[in-house]
Amino acid sequence: MKTIQGRLRTAVLMGAAASVLAFAAVAMAQRQNSNNNWWSNLKGWSLGNWVPNDNPWPYNKVQGPPVLAVVGDIACQPGEEESGEKAGENCVGDTAQNLVLSQAATAQQIENMKPDLVAIVGDEQYQVGQYSDFENSYELSYGAFKLITRPAPGNHEFYTEHGAIGVAGYGYFSYFNGVQHNADGSVMTATVAGNPDTGGTFTQPVPYSDGQAGHFAQSGGLGTSSTGGPVGVGDGWYSYNLGAWHLVSLNIECETQPGGCTGSWFASELEWLKNDLAANRSACTLAYWHQPTFSPTNGIAVPEGPTSQQFWQLLYQYGADLVLNGHDHLYGRYRPLDPSGNYDPKRGIREFVVGTGGETLDPIVKTTVTSGSGETNMEDPSGNVNFNAENLEAGTGQFWGVMGLTLNENGYAWDFESALKDPAQPTGPATFSDKGFGSCHGPVNRW
Repeated sequence: MKTIQGRLRTAVLMGAAASVLAFAAVAMAQRQNSNNNWWSNLKGWSLGNWVPNDNPWPYNKVQGPPVLAVVGDIACQPGEEESGEKAGENCVGDTAQNLVLSQAATAQQIENMKPDLVAIVGDEQYQVGQYSDFENSYELSYGAFKLITRPAPGNHEFYTEHGAIGVAGYGYFSYFNGVQHNADGSVMTATVAGNPDTGGTFTQPVPYSDGQAGHFAQSGGLGTSSTGGPVGVGDGWYSYNLGAWHLVSLNIECETQPGGCTGSWFASELEWLKNDLAANRSACTLAYWHQPTFSPTNGIAVPEGPTSQQFWQLLYQYGADLVLNGHDHLYGRYRPLDPSGNYDPKRGIREFVVGTGGETLDPIVKTTVTSGSGETNMEDPSGNVNFNAENLEAGTGQFWGVMGLTLNENGYAWDFESALKDPAQPTGPATFSDKGFGSCHGPVNRW
């Protein structure tokens, strides 16, 4: 009996071994076939830098620290300039060629940079950011990067020129979130009060509620729709992660929103920001919006500039590292500051202003000047008239260009390069460059 069991066991083991060998042979053949396929695929790669040659960007970008392209204040208004608007910001007329060329030059700069994402710091489209204007100006250059764009709105997406008559961001949200249609296939529209050149209204497509530009509530805004109901209200704030970084896009266009800059709409944004930062565990954090708290032009926009100081207070409380803004049509870099504008090398936030996407340029101002319409004659919220002289480390108002921001695991490197010089300012250097690096101090609630 024992012998029979032994023979049976031997037979079973031999059968199992044969099965294993057969399985191994099949696995080896599959591996060889896989290796052959791998080698075939490898032939389509550039051996110099291991980049696949089938459209490597933005789909198969080389791995490494992510790069964020940063710029704002971009696209000229297509067609003739409407009455009551600021001269020289449309695509026709004496300055049109400069604006079209500058917009194209900064777009080409982004194409050459091949970033992971593009952060637009407001005023994507002049003058009032209607959907048709986006389609006929912004789309023709920056539309190439729509897939990787993470926008923030500016006053020209929400206001009629500088008069702050609300147009609710309909064109902005329709362009980035997509346009809704009626049951018969026609474009769904809303009529928004605000345009003195068209009987006091704008008729705009109705955007989807959620998308690339953030949330758009379908009701609760100012004015009436074409069907008699209330128009929507654009929130437009959101956050996302890129590498080791947490990025927050905010909306400071509060003046024509429900309750203005002191009411319920802005309060809900502050509450959202506080909760977002409290949940953040990233090594580094940055936020961006349009009107800066600290202005290289010595002209803080009111009420948005002083209101945005509340963003700074929360960002500072939760250990953020960078703030990115536009609105001032220039490039400026500040040393690390606290929310009151005091130099703070340990916990301070560095502000960059990159409003150099294509629109008419502004000068850097380090002296006291008379304030313009809708602006205050102070360089920071405390009213320190020497603020820029003390804290602005670099800047230029002579060049259009884009800043590349490399987001390292525990720090960052910036590189602003000029794309085109303003022909109206022929003196001075032919190009401008500002490079450097900094370390992150991390959120206070890091694990």
